[in-house]
Amino acid sequence: MERERVSTMKVFLTPLMPFLLFIILPDGALSSDCPRGCTCSPPESILCYQRRSSTIPEGVPSSTKSLYLFANGIEGLKTEDFGGMENLEMLDLSQNKLTELPERVFEPLASLRNLDLSSNQITHISEKCFHGMALLERLYLYSNYIESIHPAAFNGLEHLLELKLQGNGLTSLPALTMPRLLLLDLRFNVLPTLGPSDLQTPNLESLKLGGVGLTDLNKELIESLQNLHELDISGNQLESFPSVLKEAHGLIHLSLAGNPMGPLKVQDLQNLVELQELDISSLSLQGLPEEFSQHFPHLRKLTVAENPFNCLCTLAWFPRWLRAQSITLERTEETRCHFPPINAGKVLERLEHRDFGCPTTTTMTTTTVKTTTIQPDPVTTSQSTARAIPVPSDSPSDKDDDYLLPPVPASPSSSSRMDTDDELYFCPPNTCLNGGTCRLDQQGQVECTCPHGTSGLYCEIQNHHPHSPPEVEDHKETVTVDAPDISSHQATTTSILLDLHRYIELRPYIRGIRLTYRNLSGPDRRPIQLSLPASFPEYRLRGLKPNSTYSVCASPLGAPSGIDSVCTEAQTVAESVRGPDAQFDDQRLTTMLVPAIAILSLLVLIAIAVGVVCHLRRKRAKGHLDLECEPSQLELDGVKTTLDNGALPQKQPQLMIPEPAVQNGNLEYEVLLLQDHCTSNNNMSSHKPSYF
Repeated sequence: MERERVSTMKVFLTPLMPFLLFIILPDGALSSDCPRGCTCSPPESILCYQRRSSTIPEGVPSSTKSLYLFANGIEGLKTEDFGGMENLEMLDLSQNKLTELPERVFEPLASLRNLDLSSNQITHISEKCFHGMALLERLYLYSNYIESIHPAAFNGLEHLLELKLQGNGLTSLPALTMPRLLLLDLRFNVLPTLGPSDLQTPNLESLKLGGVGLTDLNKELIESLQNLHELDISGNQLESFPSVLKEAHGLIHLSLAGNPMGPLKVQDLQNLVELQELDISSLSLQGLPEEFSQHFPHLRKLTVAENPFNCLCTLAWFPRWLRAQSITLERTEETRCHFPPINAGKVLERLEHRDFGCPTTTTMTTTTVKTTTIQPDPVTTSQSTARAIPVPSDSPSDKDDDYLLPPVPASPSSSSRMDTDDELYFCPPNTCLNGGTCRLDQQGQVECTCPHGTSGLYCEIQNHHPHSPPEVEDHKETVTVDAPDISSHQATTTSILLDLHRYIELRPYIRGIRLTYRNLSGPDRRPIQLSLPASFPEYRLRGLKPNSTYSVCASPLGAPSGIDSVCTEAQTVAESVRGPDAQFDDQRLTTMLVPAIAILSLLVLIAIAVGVVCHLRRKRAKGHLDLECEPSQLELDGVKTTLDNGALPQKQPQLMIPEPAVQNGNLEYEVLLLQDHCTSNNNMSSHKPSYF
């Protein structure tokens, strides 16, 4: 039995001997060939982390295949630095202080496949800096200061699969003739006029053009990319849905977020049946029709954040659909209701069906006794009364509005009666203001019966005195005397309530309001726009920064920018400010906290004692070191290399662009090259997976 136990232990420990030696030997060095200040690990991997040296380390063995030199403070490169590294396949020089790349500097690296130069200070890519790198597959140059690239800089890189240039200062792009390129990231540069001559990449699968200033998406460019599966055109200046995308059947991931294109039309999206991820956040959507759920049978991730949703009955299907199809709603906390007041600020996904104020159907029962008395239909009388309410003449009447996503007629349920005149519709509470009586018509539209002295679609306008016609000269002097057109009040740490009564009252002709606000107290002063109906006398801006000053401007919807625009400034409350509701009885709190702290301290002491006893018993029972974690691995996107050191520090991302530095769920990783992880087995095999 003892022999079998020893034999089993040998079989178990034999594969782990290199790793045990790596832990036991000082500085992680397995041989004298390891450069000073670095950590070496089989198979042929060297990590030099934060050496604080301005040059490449000397003495790198010729057998090295992976060399990681990120965050070393390297200021310059010479061709002689890479002598004898003809077998190197992976070189990570990110997060250093490089300002230029000399001609032919990487020429000795004939076997190199992956080169990471991100997060440096490079300003120009010269003609022959990548000369001799015929096998290069991945080139990362993002988060630099690159303003120009020589037209022939990428010549000879025929095997390149991924090119990342996001977060630089490019205003033009050399013609990219790369037949094997699969991923191209150009986000956060200034490239508003890309065409098919710029991207001669017929096999491209992922194209990222977020924030490059596009005013139109070139039709010939998209049609030339027959293999395109992922497209990011977020944060541009597209005022309408690109027509070329209506027939882009192969798209799997699509981001349209943050464009001033306004509400989408159902027809724009109905052919994109292969979509798995869709981002339509920040498009001023007030609703989504139930037909939306029928067009995307493969959808798995959806982002609709920062839209002013009207959480009425026509949107009650949305949370149920998400749960039924197991669709992940990204940025859930930023997807909230803006109307009606009872739902304002609530997370849309967490609302129940009853919270949408859906109409209740009452069926009138009849008896079998025949009678000659004709009973009037109370429902018909109620409906005719409601429909007699005058509709403001400035309501939009364009034919295109009939096909916009919001609003949409409510679909009758299977249990409803065929005769829709026998249905009674009820509004959510507090929909109509100033004591008005509310109901919903058969199309789900709000109708309010206003008391004397009030008017407006929601009875929001109080008519204290008759207004003179706007053309009377002697009345013009009183227009701007009293209160400003827009004002703010009831500010909290994250919200501001805007008063738009006067702005709407003085402009009865407008169809809607374009609301633009920006943070004057922070580094990010980009404007955010919302489109509101002219029937919103008050509107609360949410998701703001505490203790910040905001500039808020209102202008007529559809008018050119700056025309009839009125602005004001509003201040959010600091987080440390406490109102009357936040005060409490200190003596009562002390009485509650002291026993709780004492109990918690006792539990901590007991846990520490138990842990010490268990550790001593385990140490006495075992005479060898238990390995609980598998050595960490280094990854460059999908390409895995092994660095058997689970205790090494992680590479810290220093991206200069507003994007995450971890796996983002799309087609690639935003590159944390060094990732520590522990697994429950010792499977150390590495392989190159497919692009997806």
